[in-house]
This record gives sequence, C-alpha cells and structure tokens, in this order.
Amino acid sequence: MPVHPQCRLQYPNPIVLNTRQVKNTFMKKLSKKQAALVGVIVVLGAIGLWAATANQTKTADKSAISADAKPKASLAVTTTKPQSANWPLSFTANGSIAAWQEAIVGSELSGILLEEVRVNVGDVVKRGQVLARFTSESVAAQVAQQKAAVEEARAALAEAQSNAERARTLANSGALSAQQTTQYEIAERSTKARLMSAQASLDMQQIRLRQTRVVAPDDGVISSRTATVGSVAPQGQELFRLIRQNRLEWRAEVNATDLQQIKPGQVVKLHITNGVTVEGKVRMIAPTADPLTRNALVYVDLPVPVNAHAGMFGTGEFMLGQAEALTLPQSAVVMRDGFSYVYQLGKDDKVTQTKITLGRRVGDRIEVTNGASKITKDMTLVAQGAGFLANGDIVSVVPATALTPPSAPAATPATKPTVANTAPLVMK
Repeated sequence: MPVHPQCRLQYPNPIVLNTRQVKNTFMKKLSKKQAALVGVIVVLGAIGLWAATANQTKTADKSAISADAKPKASLAVTTTKPQSANWPLSFTANGSIAAWQEAIVGSELSGILLEEVRVNVGDVVKRGQVLARFTSESVAAQVAQQKAAVEEARAALAEAQSNAERARTLANSGALSAQQTTQYEIAERSTKARLMSAQASLDMQQIRLRQTRVVAPDDGVISSRTATVGSVAPQGQELFRLIRQNRLEWRAEVNATDLQQIKPGQVVKLHITNGVTVEGKVRMIAPTADPLTRNALVYVDLPVPVNAHAGMFGTGEFMLGQAEALTLPQSAVVMRDGFSYVYQLGKDDKVTQTKITLGRRVGDRIEVTNGASKITKDMTLVAQGAGFLANGDIVSVVPATALTPPSAPAATPATKPTVANTAPLVMK
C-alpha cells in the first residue's frame, strides 16, 4: 500500500505502524469536507451491502414458499372427449302381456252329469276338438221320443191331405158343401203345423244331444280349467278358458306426450322379465285414456310362438328412427344428490364440475341432452376416477392403460419331473 507523503515525513518508519494508527493519522490530517465525503461513501457502501443481502434472503424465502405452496395432485385419472354418434331414436314404456283374445267354454246344459274331461291346462287344441263329455242317455231318449212324435204328425198330415184332396174333388159335383170342404182344408193346414212343431222339437233335442260334447270354439291353448268329472254343472258355468290361436299381445301404458309419436305398424323391442327379448308390431291404439293416470293403452302384437306367458311384465322400446347424439362413457358421469355431473380438465390440471342431463344409453356410452351447449367435442373430461373428485381438485393425468388392472398371467404348464434311471448296474 502506498504511504501518504505527510505520513512519511512525520513517521520515518511506517512499516512498524499498524493499520488502525495509519487510519487515525490519515483521518486527522484530512479536512472536514473530505472526511464528510468519505463518511458518505462508507455509509452508501454499507447500505448497498445490506440491500443485496436482504434481496437474496427474500428471494430464497419466496422460492421456499412457492415450493411449499404448490398444490399436489389428489388423484390419478384418465381423460376422454365427447363423441358424436348416430343412435336410434326411441322411448320406453311399461305394460303387461295378455292374451290377444280369450274364449270361455261353458256348459250349455243343466242337470246333466259331467262324465269325461279330455284336456288339461296347457294343452294345445284344434277347432272342434272334444274337450269334455256329459252323459247323453237321457237326452238320447228324448230325441227318440221326439222322432216318434214327428212320425205321428207325418201320418196325421198324410190323412188330412187325402181328405182335403177328396173334398176339393167333390166340391165341384155338389156332394159336399163348401163348409165341409173348408173344414178339411183347415185340418190339413193344422196337421202340417203340428208336424213342423214336432220336427222343431226333434231338432232341439238333437242339439241338446250334441251339446253333451263340449268342443273347442277355435284353435288355441287351454289357459284355465274348472271342469271336474262327476259334477253337475248348471247352464252357463265356465268349464275351460282358451287363448285363441295362442296369440299374445303386450299392452303398453303410454302417456299423452309420447302417444302422438306412435303409429300402427311400428316396431317395438320388448324386454320381458324372464330375460327374453322379442320384437312386436303396434296393432292399435286405444281411443280413450285412463282419467286417473292419463295413460292410454297401446296394443302390440307378439310373434307366435313367443317364449312368454300371459300376465308377465315387460318394458318395450318404441323405435322412432335415428338421430345424432353427443355421447360420453358412463364412467365419466357422476350421480350426486339426484343430479348428473361431469368434470372438465382445465389449466394447471384443475377440474371443474359441470351439471348435465342424460338421454339415451347404448352399451357403455350415454347421451348428453340438456346442457349439451356446455359440453363440446373439444373438451377434455375425466373418464376414470371421476367419482372420487370434487370441484376444484387437482389431478394427475395418466394413460388409460395405467389404471387398467393387469390381467392374470397365463398358467404355465407344470414341467414333468425328470425320472432318474434307477436300473441296477450290471458288472461285467
């Protein structure tokens, strides 16, 4: 360090002086103005050093706070985008399956014993087939008696016709009076009327004889039987119930709003409670609606034969055509408090909850109807894991295969153990 000339003059040996002595001596020799300037420079240097140190400390604190305040992902999810599809347009209704027409076969006679029953419930019968038979001895005797009465009336008619013919012949000769001739003609007509009455009575008894055999009025299947051998059924009592032609129909209860979309001949896909699905066609629509439920019946013919029974319940889908739909996988839709929601992935992997209304379902996808203006094809929605999220959660997006459970490895066939050669050694 160079030594000030004044210091060199006053202190001929500056090497032995320490630094503090040099500084004090230097400050004493300076003027007041120079000392003030030096003091300002020292103060400014100290302030600059303190500011730099404080700035570095603040920057380090901010970095630590940012690192600690950055939110962590709450769940790993997969994403999907809405897709457009051309889906069938339809609506559903519920109803019961019933017989197309049901015939009641009853007794037409009274006071006669039921002698034989030939069919049971579930039997398929043909038109005119004998189902049951009553005892016919008493009716057959009445038929024979009436036949005799007919023969007697015919004989009386023959005699009356002969007398009337002779009377008409003698009337021109004057042997008989006109009054006698008229009496013979009246007797002829009366006898003919008695013959007709006897013949009608005979026909009635023959009908009663045929009624002792109960026959099927149409082709079909027996759905009910109350006939019992040995009973005396009164006239008109039901013996059998027959499903005509074995035809069944589905009677759907449709509200007034959907009723306007139905026309005869439309195809209906019916899902029956026993797991069977059949296709039917609308035959007719009831002209009146129930005043209590405001629903009208729609009669749908089912194919023959059908693996269903009268009285079963079914849900039918009326096919109305096709329409474009904006669809999502069902895993992306969350049901909460009776409403449907989806979660849209936004900036910084934050999800936003959006309320939607659902429509048609096909397979594992579902249509978005009301609220579709908020859901577009470009949106990224949470597909798997949406059920565990809340509005504003931070997620971590992973590939779909990452959340798919690995399939169990195929079982490798057990290796056949090697059998050692245990044959005895032969010494030569």
